[in-house]
Amino acid sequence: MPANRSTSVRRGLAAVAALPLLALAATACGYGSDAEDSAKENVAAKGKALSADTVKIGYFGNLTHGTALVGNQKGFFQKELKGTKASYQVFNAGPSEIEALNAGSIDIGWIGPSPAINGYTKSQSKSLRIIGGSASGGVKLVVNPKKIKSLDDVKGKKIATPQLGNTQDVAFLNWIAEKGWKVDANSGKGDVSVVRTDNKITPDAYKSGSIDGAWVPEPTASKLVAEGGKVILDEADLWPDKKFVITNIIVSQKFLKAHPDVVEAVLRGSVKTNKWINANPDEAKAAANKQLEKDSGKALPANVLDPAWKSIEFTDDPLASTLDSEADHAVKAGLLEKPNLTGIYDLKPLNKVLKAEGGTEVDDAGLGVK
Repeated sequence: MPANRSTSVRRGLAAVAALPLLALAATACGYGSDAEDSAKENVAAKGKALSADTVKIGYFGNLTHGTALVGNQKGFFQKELKGTKASYQVFNAGPSEIEALNAGSIDIGWIGPSPAINGYTKSQSKSLRIIGGSASGGVKLVVNPKKIKSLDDVKGKKIATPQLGNTQDVAFLNWIAEKGWKVDANSGKGDVSVVRTDNKITPDAYKSGSIDGAWVPEPTASKLVAEGGKVILDEADLWPDKKFVITNIIVSQKFLKAHPDVVEAVLRGSVKTNKWINANPDEAKAAANKQLEKDSGKALPANVLDPAWKSIEFTDDPLASTLDSEADHAVKAGLLEKPNLTGIYDLKPLNKVLKAEGGTEVDDAGLGVK
């Protein structure tokens, strides 16, 4: 697949295509079952509270959510929030985090592009805004080298993705279409068997031989490599400049309107976290792993952590044009009608923070709130 605009647009189709499926997944599992209250504050709230006493922040226990992991662990968010308390919840799936946002159980969250698109369109543009970027990259196709020796060998094999209609599922469906192969997006049956498997059990499924590979984010990709898998494709190679959004920051529109100072403080913490991560990669990697251990009870071993961390770029830029492309990919897959994403972004608070920090303002690709 050539890395050009038409390719990006085609890949976006798959992302939006998967959106109805995301809605089904959201109804299948409530956020209460997927979220863990971290029940801890790493830095005590100090100073006068902002306009809200507490801000509830959600993220996944994935390295692609490293900004949230490090910002929590090192106290960057709490420092900027002063007397407003930051509380955290950890999620396993995008639909459950969107459900929590809609219910008011969280106010701000780190999340992948497909759930953000789905949440925005399903609410008739009323539930959320994307207010910043967080990460690019960190997604790979890892296969059993005994069964798959080239990309063409993927045909006829069983390949896992994390969830029906999630960001990686959409990307894989689009890649399959680019190869000229046919797969029914809903059932996963066709020239390739797409097996929707929770990231937590994908390594065991690989070891048992029930799947031949997986299109997954980090650290799952590196866990598969540690089990003898081989990276046969890095998704970054399919995108212009090897950049594509994997994690964004979203906020409830209601919370953004009521507490712009709190939102700005969290964004300032995010910008400072990303700056610290990029200046101190080894310390940042260790901090993310420490937070993962606190959230899940288990740290990642070095042979998984090190290669996984290297493949992720932490950025304040939401890479808006790639989100638009991912939406087009989902449409192409037949999972959703073409959505109107105008207004999904509100980057004014972020650009205010970036300007104050001496950074470069970022673009919303024409999809900003008017």
